[in-house]
Amino acid sequence: MSILITPTNFAELSLIPPLLARLTELAYQQPTPIQAQAIPNVLAGHDLIAGANTGSGKTATFALPMLQHLFLQQNAKKSSASKGNYVSGLILVPTRELAKQVADSIKSYAVHFNGAIKTVAVFGGVSANTQMQALRGGTDILVATPGRLLDLIANNAIKLDRVSTLVLDEADRMLSLGFTDELSALLALMPNKSVPKQRQTLLFSATFPEQVQALTQELLNNPVEIQVQSSDASTLVQRVFTVNKGEKTAVLAHLIKQHQWRQALIFVNARNHCEHLATKLSKRGITAEVFHGDKGQSERSRVLAGFKAGEIEVLIATDIAARGLDIEKLPVVINFNLPRSPSDYMHRIGRSGRAGEVGLALSLIDHEDYHHFNVIEKKNKIRLEREQVAGFEADEVLLSDADKPMAKPEGSGKKKRKNKKPVNADIWLRNSDPE
Repeated sequence: MSILITPTNFAELSLIPPLLARLTELAYQQPTPIQAQAIPNVLAGHDLIAGANTGSGKTATFALPMLQHLFLQQNAKKSSASKGNYVSGLILVPTRELAKQVADSIKSYAVHFNGAIKTVAVFGGVSANTQMQALRGGTDILVATPGRLLDLIANNAIKLDRVSTLVLDEADRMLSLGFTDELSALLALMPNKSVPKQRQTLLFSATFPEQVQALTQELLNNPVEIQVQSSDASTLVQRVFTVNKGEKTAVLAHLIKQHQWRQALIFVNARNHCEHLATKLSKRGITAEVFHGDKGQSERSRVLAGFKAGEIEVLIATDIAARGLDIEKLPVVINFNLPRSPSDYMHRIGRSGRAGEVGLALSLIDHEDYHHFNVIEKKNKIRLEREQVAGFEADEVLLSDADKPMAKPEGSGKKKRKNKKPVNADIWLRNSDPE
């Protein structure tokens, strides 16, 4: 089923006055494409499959209708979910940071409800006892990671048999992180989707691999399907710099100092790479903090809060920071290591250029990255000119016919070294030391 609805302002979305007043206070000018198309359908009670680029406004898309439904239900003096350890609206997310962020957003939207809607976030890495206390008497909205939620259910802290709205946010990410069994166990505890009006299900996913498609068949009844490309995509500039192997750190430090970015988010592929790169940048006079799964939750929260507040200028992170995190006006994202998955490339760079702000995404590639970056471009249907950084010119590259020539750095007069022996196409010739 497909319903075309294109409101141009929030007042046309049939939202109640307390929500409209809050959106005005938050300076929300007009609905994003996903909000304009999805919110009326969610308010009408339809199940939903939504695909949209990162930064498209997904949280408000499901949070506003859920808040409105619960508020009106309470005003009609119907039974509240916040009695007897029950929950009415359940939002499942893949990471701790996203759980906290979504819950904070919901609480913000509900400011004018004067505490009528109880929202709780539960996730691993912190005391389960504290979360169990927060869940006493139930909650209206629960934002949870699957593993911790199952632990709380096992301890009789919460029950799911009265869930009226289920949201799966970042569904593809949850499945890729191995939450398939946990999701199946949780679904078995909820009202059956086949019973009319028992449960509305909203599924949000950036990509739709076979696992996600199978999940939609299991979860949803005659859903509205919406696919939206973010209207903010044009505000993000993507660039790729070719460097010699072993020179990435030097180039990175040079770029940070040259451009004096107030904030920079740098992605690497492994937890130990975070610490290693931070140490090497420190030797070059650049202080950086790290953010990865080995850090305790309190430390992760401290670092993330410091980065959001602008107190931390350089943050080195694994892909744990690539999904769902909203860093306001982040000027630049840098791929020090390329992501293993082409889809993760889009999620990483989507941390910048959000909500109409101008952003910059840089990727540093050496000869070992060259073919993989071609794959990333092909999968994401993009093509970027290969550039070089003046003073750090890469050695000569032999390109295939399909590739564009590498752009010469402005003001660079460095001569290229001649090839003295034959090489295969697409092999970078370089003379470098280990990084």
